[in-house]
Amino acid sequence: MKTQAPSRRARALRAGAARLAGVVAVLWGAATLAFLALALIPGDPVTILLGPFTTASQEIRDQIAADHDLDKPLYQRYLIYLGNLVTGDMGESYQLQKPVFDALAEALGPTVELALAAVVIAVGIAVVSAVLTAGREGRLHRLATAWELIAVSLPSHWLGILLLTAFSFQLKIFPVVGGSGAAALVLPALTLALPIAGVLAQVLREGLEAALAQPFAVTARARGLSRREVRLRHALRHAAVPLATLSGWLAGTLLGGAVIVETVFGRPGFGALALQSAMNKDMPVLIGIVLVSALVFVVLSALIDAFHLLVDPRLRT
Repeated sequence: MKTQAPSRRARALRAGAARLAGVVAVLWGAATLAFLALALIPGDPVTILLGPFTTASQEIRDQIAADHDLDKPLYQRYLIYLGNLVTGDMGESYQLQKPVFDALAEALGPTVELALAAVVIAVGIAVVSAVLTAGREGRLHRLATAWELIAVSLPSHWLGILLLTAFSFQLKIFPVVGGSGAAALVLPALTLALPIAGVLAQVLREGLEAALAQPFAVTARARGLSRREVRLRHALRHAAVPLATLSGWLAGTLLGGAVIVETVFGRPGFGALALQSAMNKDMPVLIGIVLVSALVFVVLSALIDAFHLLVDPRLRT
């Protein structure tokens, strides 16, 4: 008697359980590595809490160490740390004297705003550049290739300084540092977006050219569709699949670039908090930043899988 094949619902439940287990494993690994790396950094956490020029007595230092479990062995601190994470307690910042969750929540908003603006600009520039030049030779194609190579090669801090010099100091269109509103967001978003747009345009153009050479493109043209309709309605959909796989790199670029961009433009946010915490050896905040970064990658991985299922119906079976 043949064994009945598992139902689609059972397969979906197993896949969901495997995905959840992977999420837990990634977060646990990130938390463990961050804890061990920061725990082994030279320096006394109590001195960091009190400040380098403190004159506190040994009794006060011992009390502070006991309050923060710093007097316990490393393995006990690790177990306490994991237990607190399970309950949602990420500890208290050494320097800011507030819960780590609150510090991250305050800094995350401006960074998310900056990252979303950069993504919209980068994807828009990449799509326009790739659609206009894919499969076509000529001056426009060479110009597009040239600006993409230049954009990818420029360091973020140098690009930010160039934009500040041109549009803030010379033309005085945008604020120099800080500020609020859309005007203060334009230059930082462009600084993040242009290198990303260069890479995305190259990948998207290659995908479009491969898609336009497939039999379905020839069939669509034979049915009477124009070249523009074939590009936008059919080829672009197929070319978006390799583009989606770059989302992990895109997230890493945004998180890493935010540190530089927010410093150059004097913006508050996640990157500025990470830089300040690293300079002050604020270990609870640094661990929280690592966990949030790992969570972003995990969420993006799930969204990429969902996008692949949406674009390619064959994967649903």
